[in-house]
Amino acid sequence: MFYHTDAIIEHLSIHRVGNKLQDEFYVLSDHRVDLQDELLAQLLMQYFLNPFAKVAEVYRFFHPNGTLALNELHHFSKEFFQGQLGFHELSQQICKHLFESSNHPKIKGGELYVVHLQGVQLEGEVHEAIGIFKSENKETYLKVYPTEGAFNMDYEQEAININKLDKGCLIVNTESEEGYKVLVVDQTNRQQEAAYWKDDFLKLRVRNDAFHQTGNFLKVYKNFVSEGLDETFEMGRTDKIDLLNRSMDYFKEKETFKQEEFEEEILGNPQAINLFNDYRQQFEKEYDMPIDSNFGISDQAVKKAQSTYKSVLKLDKNFHIYVHGKREYIEKGYDDEKGLNYYKVYFKEEH
Repeated sequence: MFYHTDAIIEHLSIHRVGNKLQDEFYVLSDHRVDLQDELLAQLLMQYFLNPFAKVAEVYRFFHPNGTLALNELHHFSKEFFQGQLGFHELSQQICKHLFESSNHPKIKGGELYVVHLQGVQLEGEVHEAIGIFKSENKETYLKVYPTEGAFNMDYEQEAININKLDKGCLIVNTESEEGYKVLVVDQTNRQQEAAYWKDDFLKLRVRNDAFHQTGNFLKVYKNFVSEGLDETFEMGRTDKIDLLNRSMDYFKEKETFKQEEFEEEILGNPQAINLFNDYRQQFEKEYDMPIDSNFGISDQAVKKAQSTYKSVLKLDKNFHIYVHGKREYIEKGYDDEKGLNYYKVYFKEEH
């Protein structure tokens, strides 16, 4: 999860990049932006960083031939983070590289913002980061203001909507030898020309570590139990909680996830196993998040996912029953006289 509540902008540089296939060029500014206005800084933080709050996927830089050092953005970022490259020079190199990567005639020109950030939080750790943002689409805004005894109107063309960031990425200064942790936003379109941002300019691939694999699997399994079983099996809330609790116990007790072992110990039913595999494959395809059949289990990811695994039976507004295990110790029934459902709970001791 990404948070930026306590983040601040250290430096900001703005350039303009065009499409070289349309005989457009790039324009480099001579110096950084002197950002003194606190309100402007807050608006920029909203514009740049709010879209990343819902980004779940973490990427890494790579290069097609396997040599990470040949990835331009990784190279520039590493030099900056190590103090070998000044910030404004970094922003100019990024602008030039983006220009060279704009190899589709439909790619729009626009302003490029490069930001040095302090205090961003990703996956529970605080880091510095480089932000790269591009605005391609402009809008017209009306302004209404009071005059003597009345109101007047004006407008501003080619303005930027701070609630609609077109493209952005955050390069978080951690795990540089693995390709850093990188977050990406591309909200303009999903056509061929849009692929240049992630594939040609940044050269990214999905992070495939234990944290990523563990978190994604637990998310898929939770959704499957909550929603995917209903079309085939008639299951009460208690049975679903039991399936979730058993899966969480598996991930807490094991060091390595093994697909066949999990399916046999937790799901058991061949029909449920087939349904789950279909559900999982659909998730992988829709979100482009492949999950391995065997992977190391991340305790941090398990702890994070546990907070979303609800094990509470909410009965009207009168009772909450917390179910932590022993499915056979709780029974559901219906009282004809009272016309109400009931749960019968067995226990040895009262604490």
